[in-house]
Amino acid sequence: MVTIGMNYFVRDGKEEVFEAACAKVIDLMADIGGHDESHIYRRVAQGSPVYLVVSRWENEDAFSDFVASDAFKKVTDWGKLNILNGRPTHTTYHE
Repeated sequence: MVTIGMNYFVRDGKEEVFEAACAKVIDLMADIGGHDESHIYRRVAQGSPVYLVVSRWENEDAFSDFVASDAFKKVTDWGKLNILNGRPTHTTYHE
Protein backbone atom coordinates (compact mmCIF):
# COMPACT_ATOMS: atom_id res chain seq x y z
CA MET A 1 0.00 0.00 0.00
CA VAL A 2 0.96 3.60 -0.60
CA THR A 3 -0.61 6.75 0.84
CA ILE A 4 -0.67 9.96 -1.15
CA GLY A 5 -1.10 13.30 0.61
CA MET A 6 -2.41 16.00 -1.74
CA ASN A 7 -2.31 19.59 -0.49
CA TYR A 8 -4.66 22.10 -2.12
CA PHE A 9 -4.50 25.86 -1.56
CA VAL A 10 -7.98 27.23 -2.24
CA ARG A 11 -9.02 30.79 -3.08
CA ASP A 12 -10.94 32.60 -0.36
CA GLY A 13 -14.67 32.14 -0.80
CA LYS A 14 -14.29 28.97 -2.92
CA GLU A 15 -14.28 26.49 -0.04
CA GLU A 16 -17.80 25.11 -0.58
CA VAL A 17 -17.25 24.64 -4.32
CA PHE A 18 -13.92 22.88 -3.70
CA GLU A 19 -15.37 20.62 -1.01
CA ALA A 20 -18.31 19.63 -3.23
CA ALA A 21 -16.00 18.86 -6.16
CA CYS A 22 -13.70 16.79 -3.92
CA ALA A 23 -16.62 14.83 -2.54
CA LYS A 24 -17.71 13.93 -6.08
CA VAL A 25 -14.20 12.88 -7.08
CA ILE A 26 -13.78 10.79 -3.93
CA ASP A 27 -17.12 9.06 -4.66
CA LEU A 28 -15.97 8.29 -8.22
CA MET A 29 -12.64 6.96 -6.95
CA ALA A 30 -14.45 4.19 -5.07
CA ASP A 31 -14.79 2.30 -8.36
CA ILE A 32 -11.20 2.76 -9.53
CA GLY A 33 -9.00 -0.31 -9.47
CA GLY A 34 -6.17 -0.05 -6.98
CA HIS A 35 -7.86 2.65 -4.88
CA ASP A 36 -8.52 1.78 -1.24
CA GLU A 37 -9.91 4.94 0.39
CA SER A 38 -9.67 8.73 0.39
CA HIS A 39 -10.57 11.45 2.89
CA ILE A 40 -10.50 15.25 2.80
CA TYR A 41 -9.34 17.43 5.69
CA ARG A 42 -9.37 21.22 6.10
CA ARG A 43 -6.85 23.31 8.04
CA VAL A 44 -8.63 24.98 10.95
CA ALA A 45 -6.09 27.76 11.52
CA GLN A 46 -6.84 31.20 10.18
CA GLY A 47 -5.58 32.24 6.78
CA SER A 48 -6.32 31.13 3.27
CA PRO A 49 -8.07 27.75 3.06
CA VAL A 50 -5.77 24.74 2.78
CA TYR A 51 -7.02 21.19 2.28
CA LEU A 52 -5.34 17.81 2.50
CA VAL A 53 -6.71 14.85 0.60
CA VAL A 54 -5.28 11.59 1.94
CA SER A 55 -5.63 8.72 -0.49
CA ARG A 56 -4.58 5.07 -0.05
CA TRP A 57 -3.68 2.98 -3.10
CA GLU A 58 -2.47 -0.58 -3.68
CA ASN A 59 0.66 0.85 -5.31
CA GLU A 60 2.06 3.99 -6.94
CA ASP A 61 1.22 2.72 -10.43
CA ALA A 62 -2.50 2.67 -9.60
CA PHE A 63 -2.30 6.27 -8.38
CA SER A 64 -0.24 7.33 -11.41
CA ASP A 65 -2.83 5.80 -13.74
CA PHE A 66 -5.57 7.75 -11.99
CA VAL A 67 -3.64 11.04 -12.17
CA ALA A 68 -3.02 10.45 -15.90
CA SER A 69 -6.73 9.84 -16.58
CA ASP A 70 -8.85 12.28 -18.58
CA ALA A 71 -11.35 12.55 -15.71
CA PHE A 72 -8.66 13.70 -13.28
CA LYS A 73 -7.21 16.14 -15.81
CA LYS A 74 -10.62 17.74 -16.37
CA VAL A 75 -11.11 18.29 -12.65
CA THR A 76 -7.63 19.69 -12.12
CA ASP A 77 -7.84 21.98 -15.16
CA TRP A 78 -11.16 23.36 -13.86
CA GLY A 79 -9.67 23.79 -10.39
CA LYS A 80 -6.60 25.65 -11.65
CA LEU A 81 -8.76 28.15 -13.51
CA ASN A 82 -11.45 28.75 -10.92
CA ILE A 83 -10.68 27.43 -7.46
CA LEU A 84 -7.00 27.00 -6.55
CA ASN A 85 -4.25 29.40 -5.54
CA GLY A 86 -1.33 27.77 -7.32
CA ARG A 87 -0.46 24.18 -7.99
CA PRO A 88 -1.28 21.45 -5.49
CA THR A 89 1.61 19.66 -3.83
CA HIS A 90 1.73 15.90 -3.37
CA THR A 91 3.68 13.68 -1.01
CA THR A 92 3.94 9.89 -1.22
CA TYR A 93 4.20 7.77 1.92
CA HIS A 94 5.26 4.13 1.57
CA GLU A 95 4.10 1.57 4.09
